[in-house]
Amino acid sequence: MSWKTRFRSIYYDGAPEPVDLSLPWHETALLIIDVQNTYLSRPDPAGLSGEDRRRYDAWTPFHRRMHEVVIPNIANLLQRFRKNGLECLFARIATQTLNGRERSLSQKKPGWNNLLLPMHDMPSQFVPELAPQGDEIVVTKTTDSALTGTNLRLILHNLGIKHVVCAGIFTDQCISSTVRSLADESFDVVVVEDCCAAGSHELHVKELEIINMIYCHVVSTPELLDMMKLQ
Repeated sequence: MSWKTRFRSIYYDGAPEPVDLSLPWHETALLIIDVQNTYLSRPDPAGLSGEDRRRYDAWTPFHRRMHEVVIPNIANLLQRFRKNGLECLFARIATQTLNGRERSLSQKKPGWNNLLLPMHDMPSQFVPELAPQGDEIVVTKTTDSALTGTNLRLILHNLGIKHVVCAGIFTDQCISSTVRSLADESFDVVVVEDCCAAGSHELHVKELEIINMIYCHVVSTPELLDMMKLQ
């Protein structure tokens, strides 16, 4: 099964296969979203018990996927894009203030999304394997969508970018929000499924089914490299 038939929701059950993607190098950029230190840090499990240990174990598959699949695949894409002179851009969650008073409402609500990541602190930085290099562009946001919360739309327009390849976390949150915003602004969007992760694999797959063919096309790393002829 290829990208043309995978991750189909009921909306596209029986729909014709999409045409082959055309991703000219000078019009295509890689956008890496929110692969930051805060999401890869973990407590020592030896000191956990009860509900804390249960939650730790529930997140273990996510961390395994990040270290074994997602980060290596994004690093591979970065290397290929950089080698061939394509634009690589980064979006991260970070505040300009120490107390995060400029955060959007969604990042002030209690619970998982209650994030306070001052922009100069280590937790807000990209993981070392995926750190920006040279003059690669980084946008900082306090929203889920990298387009809504920054001047990314203008940057992409000024760079002449029409096709955006998205990778990072979380599939069902910032990836999805960014993809939808990009699509609404008439960018052609590609999501690399083995370069993304959600809190659970079930959420990851379901969100890909929701956004695929409506807001983006979902492909694998080998498929993207082959269609773009990236060596």
